[in-house]
Amino acid sequence: MSPRVEHRAIALRSLRLLTLRDLKVRYSTSLLGYLWSILDPLLMSLIYWFIFTQLMSRSLGEAPYIVFLLSAMLPWMWFNGAVGDSTRAFLRDVKLVRSVALPRWIWVGRIVCSKGIEFLLSLPVLAVFAIFSGATVGWGLLLYPLGILLLGALTLGIGLLVAPLTVFFRDLERATKLILRLLFYASPIIYGASDLPGGFQVLAWANPLSGPISLFRAGFFPDQLNWALVGVSTLISLAFLLAGVLVFRRMVGGVLKEL
Repeated sequence: MSPRVEHRAIALRSLRLLTLRDLKVRYSTSLLGYLWSILDPLLMSLIYWFIFTQLMSRSLGEAPYIVFLLSAMLPWMWFNGAVGDSTRAFLRDVKLVRSVALPRWIWVGRIVCSKGIEFLLSLPVLAVFAIFSGATVGWGLLLYPLGILLLGALTLGIGLLVAPLTVFFRDLERATKLILRLLFYASPIIYGASDLPGGFQVLAWANPLSGPISLFRAGFFPDQLNWALVGVSTLISLAFLLAGVLVFRRMVGGVLKEL
């Protein structure tokens, strides 16, 4: 085995071990454990379902609305949690980052992977609601892996951007939380991209989350699938990933000195 191949194998093995460590630490000290990863998106979805179906005359999304919400809310929780935690990717494990000779991107990659695993573990909740609400299931479910790949690339790219920048600019952690809060309402989660008025359609096209959400909804709501939107989101996501890699490589040396 060549040194380069061996180095990559060690890096991937370390990524797996650190990801499992994150999950064990998060759940071992929690009474409800795994349930915490689904309670937040489930409660939020139920609140919006109640507001838009019981209190208001709903004109957003498609029926069954709870499935419409969950199919976007669950991937949003992956993105939101991973980007938010990436602001402290280096700061919460300073001693390990300094002492362990691993590729530094792993400290961001393990967050993206652990949140991604939580997302996958939450999918049975979506399946249960789809069954009991009588949702129609179509071939679009086969697009789920594509949605996961696209959202994972976007999340990793943004994580690689904010992780080193937060070490130098600590206010970026709070700014990221504020931006994520605004991005939630600017993303087609409680509504569909086609629900936006003509003048606001640019929000959907400029938002890289629109494409993955379109793919995640396609299995239950085929009319939500917009390949042009997926294509634009793919280009934006790849741009974020490339920018993240370049910025991370440029700044990681200074990060180690700053820590």
